[in-house]
Parts: sequence; C-alpha cells; structure tokens
Amino acid sequence: MINVLLVDDHELVRTGIRKILDEVKGIKVISEAETGEEAVQFCRKEQQPDVVLMDMNMPGIGGLEATKKIIRYAPDVKVIVLTIHSEDPFPTKVMQIGAAGYLTKGAGPDEMVNAIRAVNSGQRYITPEIAQQMALNQFKSTEENPFNALSERELQIMWMITRGEKVPDISEQLVLSTKTINSYRYRMFDKLNVSNDVELTHLAIRHGMLKTEKF
Repeated sequence: MINVLLVDDHELVRTGIRKILDEVKGIKVISEAETGEEAVQFCRKEQQPDVVLMDMNMPGIGGLEATKKIIRYAPDVKVIVLTIHSEDPFPTKVMQIGAAGYLTKGAGPDEMVNAIRAVNSGQRYITPEIAQQMALNQFKSTEENPFNALSERELQIMWMITRGEKVPDISEQLVLSTKTINSYRYRMFDKLNVSNDVELTHLAIRHGMLKTEKF
C-alpha cells in the first residue's frame, strides 16, 4: 500500500484528488494538509507518508520550502510537486532541491497515479512536456527569463512579496531576520533590474511567473 499525504490550501482541490485516489487499488490517502508547515510537521511524525502531493503556492512557507524541509527531515518520503506552473524556472528549481516528481494540474488521473507509483518505486517522474522543455532550455540563453538567475530562496521570497506579504511576516514564516530577508530582496532587485515590489510584480506578470489561477 502506498500511503499519500495531500497538501493544498484549497479544500476543493484536495477533495477532488482524494476522490480519484480512493478508487485506486494500492494507494491510500492517509491525511491532508493546508499549509507547508502542516506537511512538514506530519512528515516528521512516526507514521510518515510514502508520497506527498505538494502544492507550490500556499500561505506560509509555501511548497518549495516545505519540500526542502521534508527532504531534509524525512529523506525516505517522496515529494511530487503538483502545480499549474509549467514554465521554467519552476520545474528546474523543484527538481534541483530533490523533489521526486513534477506534475501540472492539467495532468490526467492516470498520469497522477503513474507518477505516484513511479516515485514510490525509486524513479523520478516529470510530465513529458515539461521534461522536454527542460531539456531544450539547456540550449537556450538564461537571459530569456531573468528569473532563472534567482536562487531557490530568492525565488521563494519573490513569490511571497508578489502575494503581498510584508518583510516582517516573511521573516517570521521563514525564521530569518528582517535584515536577511531585505538582503535577499535587494539582491533580487539587483539581479532583475527593478527598484521596488511593484516593479517586481509587474516583471513577474510579464514573464508568466504569476497567474490568476491556483498554483
């Protein structure tokens, strides 16, 4: 039996995925979480899931940081990121930090089930279209998308800023000083050639980094 933890801040999304997986033999949803913090806490318990289906953009630390923490504290747990984002640098960053899989929310039920089974058996799974895109991007200039130059932490802070979160709140959620957050923030501004949060948000929208749909 493959035990799965669902992580998404939208109950409707979790309900839909659970309904699909409840009908699959050999897979069991053992719990759900609304935030990255809840997911990390659950994975540090004695009853760990085999696979985590992780949303990317949630309140709090979000899916990227939660994935890193789960990999650090519970290395036997396999994390599949499930998001609407198909454009780099999202897939590349996620796989670089050690996620076992990357699926878009446009994937069909069969692909999701195949991905769960694949990562549980020790393989890595990336939606074929994204895998092809990642391969092709190796031959493209990194200047095509300036966000490719951001580190994982900078990318995470960019998401939080463009969601409207303030530096003190980001500092508390990431357990970093406000000085450190601002250092990342201004380093990011320098890399992207912007001077404030509004310009950062506009740039993110232009490059498809922000969407109106759910992550």
